[in-house]
Amino acid sequence: MLAGTAAAGTTTALATTVANPAGAEAARREVFAHGVASGDPMPDRVVLWTRVTPTRDATPGSGKGPRVSVQWEVATDRRFRKVVRRGEVVTSKSRDHTVKVDATRLKPARWYYYRFTCKGQHSPVGRTRTAPADNATPANLRFGVVSCANLQAGWFSAYRHLARRDDLHAVIHLGDYLYEYAPGEYGYGQKDVDVRPHVPAREMVALGDYRQRHAQYKQDPDLQDLHARYPFIVTWDDHESTNDAHKDGAENHQPDEGDWAARRARAHRAYDEWMPVRLNDTARLGDGTRLFRELRFGKLAQLSMLDLRTYRDEQVATAAPTPVPSLEAKVSDPDRTIAGRAQLDWLNRSLRRAKPQWKIVGNPVMIAPVTFAQVPTELVDPVNDVTGILPRDGAPYNVDQWDGYTDDRREVFAGIRDRRLRDVVFLTGDIHSGWACDLPLDAATYPASESAGVEFVCTSVTSNNLKDITGAPSRTASLAVEATIMANNRHVKYLNFDDHGFSVFDLTPARAQMDYFVIGDRADPKAGVSWTASWATESGTNRVVPVDAPVGGRHV
Repeated sequence: MLAGTAAAGTTTALATTVANPAGAEAARREVFAHGVASGDPMPDRVVLWTRVTPTRDATPGSGKGPRVSVQWEVATDRRFRKVVRRGEVVTSKSRDHTVKVDATRLKPARWYYYRFTCKGQHSPVGRTRTAPADNATPANLRFGVVSCANLQAGWFSAYRHLARRDDLHAVIHLGDYLYEYAPGEYGYGQKDVDVRPHVPAREMVALGDYRQRHAQYKQDPDLQDLHARYPFIVTWDDHESTNDAHKDGAENHQPDEGDWAARRARAHRAYDEWMPVRLNDTARLGDGTRLFRELRFGKLAQLSMLDLRTYRDEQVATAAPTPVPSLEAKVSDPDRTIAGRAQLDWLNRSLRRAKPQWKIVGNPVMIAPVTFAQVPTELVDPVNDVTGILPRDGAPYNVDQWDGYTDDRREVFAGIRDRRLRDVVFLTGDIHSGWACDLPLDAATYPASESAGVEFVCTSVTSNNLKDITGAPSRTASLAVEATIMANNRHVKYLNFDDHGFSVFDLTPARAQMDYFVIGDRADPKAGVSWTASWATESGTNRVVPVDAPVGGRHV
């Protein structure tokens, strides 16, 4: 639905008590129960999103409810005395009463306020920001970085603490925005306790299931606050559809769950409806499935967001009977791909033609190679549950990530080397742990050989990490695994298997810095936050170094 679409259709208004402020607030919450959001900022436009409930039976995924018109406004002030853009759109049960508009003709690098109106009720007020002009030279850019937020595994305190900051320009979400599992599956810790059970009370398979699950996540107050505070730049990983997805199926898709292509199409449709994102084209909105895209932030940075689930070949199995030479041949097979030919060509062109200084890649799964000797046997399964990097035979492959598709990685790194690119940074989620790595062109000879760039991996918001799975009372076991991995991978400079939280990524012409913040107990809705580590790469070096304090100070 594009800005300026003519309104059509009317319906009976929800009962309100205008004279009663409490009643009016209750009515507003009924109509706009899922908050507001914005995303994909460009210099002159930004996507605005909400979901309306025009009648009480028009619940998410119900397929019920009338067509209804929704008005939207963008202003330079929170009281909407200086409205600069407005429009009207129509939504209906065909798109689950979600609304997504492209607010255009805005000025670059500006904060704006926006809201929606339906059935006489205003939505909560959202705040958003446009990107700098293409020829601008911003002094810095600062992003919140998050991934892997499983509602059953805990409260979203990481989102709450990010929303309380006033120094960000946007939030980058690197995938696993929501999870597909039924209650009792993949919850909190060893026993999979559900801190908050999923709705519906089953694994999401049908379109209505995906819509209801998106709705449940969007009702979380911390996530609502963060969406209303900053624009999001998102990509999906596997759990937006189902675990370990690939182009022809998924580990968590069974024959009795129907056709895989149909299920994935439902997941993509619900994602398009419920997320403030442009699919298929960065200059228009509409139903689509192409998520990889490019956003530019003046002369300082270009952000290329990847989709590493839709086009990939099936993962190589790593069961014990698989001979190591056979496994090596499979993961390096040039006919196997994680990105798909079209997306890989697009990424190579994007990096080659990039005019901004920093070339940032939003990367759902880890690209740094990981090789190592066997860790203690009793820790193999717990580590695999978090990262998937330890085959039982000790072979050095993380086959759900770029380590399982090494020819694609070789091509990307070779392109960076051949064009002598500098200031390439991969921002990554997925593996519920924090990493800071160089990206060696030849891991065997590193650090004597060159680095193609650096990678910063953020921790999970709530999803189980190594300490959660082992149930260990201290970090002793995790420290042993971390030491083993770093000893066998000299390009891995930082590794934290045991904390949850968020990261803050700050860019200046001189350096790119990733600050790691951790929260307390996920089961505590009031969990606090603390800084734990910072790593940076200085311009032109393609190497990471430790930093003794986060941007803005330790108490930001």
